[in-house]
Amino acid sequence: MKQIACLLLSLFVVSGVAAQHNETDMDALFIKKIHAQALNDGRCYEWLTQLTTVAPGRLAGSPAAAAAVEYTRFILDTLGLDTVWLQPCIVPYWVRGDKEQVRIVNSRKMGSIELRALALGNSLGTGPQGLTAEVVEVRSLSEVDSLGRKGVEGKIVFYNRPMDPTSVNTFAAYGGAVDQRGAGAGRASKYGAVGVLVRSMTTRIDHIPHTGGMSYPPDVKPIPAIAISTADAELLSAVLREEPVRVYMRSTSQMMPDQLTHNVIGEIRGSEFPDEIILVGGHLDSWDVGGGAHDDGAGCVHSMEVLRILLQTGYRPKRTIRCVLFANEENGLVGGRTYARISNEKEEYHLAAIESDRGGFTPRGFTFEADESVFTQKFRQVTQWLPLLEPYGLQFRKGGSGADIGPLKSQKGLLIGFEPDTQRYFDFHHAPNDNIDAVNKRELELGAATMASLVYLLDKYGL
Repeated sequence: MKQIACLLLSLFVVSGVAAQHNETDMDALFIKKIHAQALNDGRCYEWLTQLTTVAPGRLAGSPAAAAAVEYTRFILDTLGLDTVWLQPCIVPYWVRGDKEQVRIVNSRKMGSIELRALALGNSLGTGPQGLTAEVVEVRSLSEVDSLGRKGVEGKIVFYNRPMDPTSVNTFAAYGGAVDQRGAGAGRASKYGAVGVLVRSMTTRIDHIPHTGGMSYPPDVKPIPAIAISTADAELLSAVLREEPVRVYMRSTSQMMPDQLTHNVIGEIRGSEFPDEIILVGGHLDSWDVGGGAHDDGAGCVHSMEVLRILLQTGYRPKRTIRCVLFANEENGLVGGRTYARISNEKEEYHLAAIESDRGGFTPRGFTFEADESVFTQKFRQVTQWLPLLEPYGLQFRKGGSGADIGPLKSQKGLLIGFEPDTQRYFDFHHAPNDNIDAVNKRELELGAATMASLVYLLDKYGL
């Protein structure tokens, strides 16, 4: 009897291992099917071309943003989803006004020199007459503190700390420099400066200025803040080493009354666990100076394409798969906060949320975060699926997810950032050249397939 029992146990173990291998083979075949659908019959590049043509410069609250809402809602309506709806948001609305002017005035060696410039988002303008003042160059906010009122009052503060070109992680390099853009004007105004110039946030040395968000502390006088191209920042710095420099700057940007816009949402209802939501999303708004192709039209069409791919492959999700195109990531995060607030009021549970907001380049993997109480267990589980995705050049690592989905962390699901190759991302970030011709069709399609593959595994196995 003992021998028979051992034999039965052995057969049970062998059959279990065989079943597991069979399941893995089925998953690998379906992930291959997902990629075939994306690469043979993808729609995301076509959608992105239309989005950047119909609604370029779709800053939240603008007519272009309204056009983007209508276009993406129309596309979602054509996919055969269970539900498509708009979620209202009241957002700040900033307008750039006239083309900015920045120039070095009457340099002894070089005369007057025009500098390529873009006002920073949410910045107050100079007014129609502009202003002229002496320039003082700094590398950090703390250097402004050291100079104090004596060194800064009545001057234009020029922030010229580059993104670290030696950092392989370009987002880390961005994080190490962007404080001067976001907080530089407020810090300079504290000591009586009349304006600020900021080196554009890119590792490239070129003549393309990059805009981006900034804000003022409530206790300081708003002063104009304008970004200049990296090549012009190098030039201005070189002239300052030779002689005192005065600069003329003019912008007419201003904040307008808040506007109504919308998050755009569509979903496939789960067949077994409809109350467990897997979200895919990007932010629909972009800065007003380019097409917003990589930032973040790519993330929006990635997310829309995930739902289309699953439907086209005949897959019926167990859980609810929801696409959310968020409003107002660039200068307020109102869309993400509104979505999380309403979700919490409804007592929803997001099993997982994936945001694509790092461009449409070649997929490299995903980054993961969650509430500390659940992260270890959930991350351990998803890493078991990595062998299925490694053949596609993908990796998993701990790290941030996305600004729009961050407010969902309290629901204790897994928050995931789609991570493409980022070496070229800041060549286009917040700049006039972020247009469809900067996006490679195949890379974009691979991104959608990568996200759909992870959604499939999350839906099939849960957490």
